[in-house]
This record gives sequence, structure tokens and C-alpha cells, in this order.
Amino acid sequence: MKMIDGYTPIRINRNNLFNDTYNVFMNTPPQELKKRLGIIYEGEIGIDAGGLLRDFFYQISKEFGNPDYSLFKYTNENSYELEINPDSGLNDFNHLYYFKFIGRMIGLAIFHKQYFSVYFNILLCKKILNKKLEFSDLKYIDSQMFENLNNLKNNDGAENLSLTFAMDIENSFGEHKTIELKPNGENIDVNDSNKNEYIELVAKHKLNNTNEQIDYLKQGFYEIIPYNINSLLDEVDLRFLISGISKIDVNDWEKNTNYEGYTKNDITIINFWKCVKKFNNENLTKLLLFVTGNSQVPVTGFKDLLGSGGRIQKFTIKKVEMITENDLPKSHTCFNRIDLPPYTSYTLMKQKLLRAFYEVNGFLIA
Repeated sequence: MKMIDGYTPIRINRNNLFNDTYNVFMNTPPQELKKRLGIIYEGEIGIDAGGLLRDFFYQISKEFGNPDYSLFKYTNENSYELEINPDSGLNDFNHLYYFKFIGRMIGLAIFHKQYFSVYFNILLCKKILNKKLEFSDLKYIDSQMFENLNNLKNNDGAENLSLTFAMDIENSFGEHKTIELKPNGENIDVNDSNKNEYIELVAKHKLNNTNEQIDYLKQGFYEIIPYNINSLLDEVDLRFLISGISKIDVNDWEKNTNYEGYTKNDITIINFWKCVKKFNNENLTKLLLFVTGNSQVPVTGFKDLLGSGGRIQKFTIKKVEMITENDLPKSHTCFNRIDLPPYTSYTLMKQKLLRAFYEVNGFLIA
């Protein structure tokens, strides 16, 4: 992506940052925004040689997560990432145009090689790139629901759970409403013969309940960024472009790990950490996502890693029986746990770890 020759001055009132930026950037043609941008804060003396532009993207991106706008929310109690608030329209009828604006700002940050100060949930990045959604993506936004649906899928006795084809939803303002997953769903009981349909409908609702906002966000994004970016990048790459690389301290990770069935001196564990220490940052992030459902670490380190319910839940490696050498590690993101078979060599360990977090799991979500 090549910058267009020329210069576009951007005059912003820092005390009215969100609204001023919205008005200026949405009333400036995209081609003008692809020229060198010069940020001018009203009432401040300063020539933008690059520092003001960095500060501007840092500050405006913080505003996107401002709860007063209700555009984004934290993914869950143990998350440090933002996802789109499905109830954004309850606070402002203009919310969809704000998402178009935010999409444009994400595109401009990438175009001008600037970084945001906030981190978006990996699923949002996947949606921006128009990647196919899978059932396993549910763990990135609701790990407890993902675990519950997996348990429902893999165990008999669904009729004993008093489930129907309806969901009780609590919105961001504490209000409850019932969503029917199919016509007359509130009066249709879930049993073992129809539970797979129920699981798919619940996952589809959860994964697609912000599609309208996403569509507007993508409109703004692709005014700046070429459409073919989705063939060049995956969602982790896009996260890096938006917010930069968050360095993962593997030594701190290892130091704050619990073991079930293993000790830190077992050859399997030695090979596990040997693999992890040789991973590049992209693979470290993918592994962290796989085992915790989160691509960020608390600022205080792995000792304060949070699990389900917002309680401290250290990363755990649990020994499980290996039936065949084709068995892959499994993750339980609610508990920040990986179930790791006793692989017999470093090479096998590396192969299985990479397959586990790169391999597609579960059905696709349309």
C-alpha cells in the first residue's frame, strides 16, 4: 500500500476527541486520508513529525472502548480484549455509522503504520477478513458456553437438562429477553435426537449477533485497505498490524504453570517447554489462544492469569492417556488447561502442538 503524494492537515480538539475525529475523518475523502497526515491539536503548539500522529491513534483508539459509547465491551470477565457490543444500538441510533468510522480508522492505522492502544478479540479480526467461522471460535468469546455445548454434544441425557430451543439473554444494561432459536422454539424441548441442531443454532446466534455492526465496520475498513488482504493475512496477522506485537514472556509462563500427572522434570514437559521457547511470537500467540481463549497476558504476568468467573487460574498441563500417536493435545479454555499426551520425542511434541492450534475444529458457521 503506497501513500499518495501530498499532505492532509487534520485539526482536532483533544477535549472532544471522539466526536471531532468522527466529523473530520468521515467528511474527508478516503484518497485524501491516504496522503501524509498532519495532526494539529487545537490550542496546542507542536509540529507533527510523526509523534503527534502516533499519539493521535493511541488516544482515539482508547476512546473506542469507552463504555459511555457502548460500542465495544470486554469479551468476558477474564479478558483484556474488546469485542463488539451486540447492544450498541440501545445507546445511540447512529451507532452503525460509528462502526463504519472505526473500520476506517483501523484501515488508516494499518495504512500509516500506526498502532492502536487497545486489543480486539481475535474473532473480530477473523470477521473483518471474511474468514469462515467455526464452532471452535466460540471459545474466544464465551469459553463457558463452548465447554457446555461440547459436554452436551458428547454426553447422553439432553432431555434431563430442561433446555428448549430458546435462550434467555441479558443485555449490557441488565435487561433480560428471550430469543427463540427457531419458530415456537420456547415450546420445543431439547433431547438427544435434536441436540446437534440446538448446538448449531446456539453457536450461530452467539457468533453472528453483531453481523450488522461488522458489515458497517468492514465498509469503512475496505475503503482504505484492498480486499485481497484476506488472502494474504490470517486473523493473528491482522491483530499484529492493528495493535503491534505483545511480547509473551515464556520464562514467566513456565514459572507459573501447574502440573497434573506430570512433574516439571518429566521428559514430556521438558520437550513441551523446549518447543514453546523456540516458537516465534505468532506461534506463541496461537498457543496462548488455544489454551486460554485469550491472546493477551495480564500486565502483571502469568501469575494473575484469569479463568472462568474472573478467578485466578494458572496455566495447567494435565497428563492424559495416549491411545495412538495421532492423538492431539486438547484445550479447556475455561480452566487455562491443556490435556497433553506423553509424546515420546521433541519432534513429535512440536508436530502435535502445531497441528493442535492450526487445525480446523468443528463445523463451519454460516
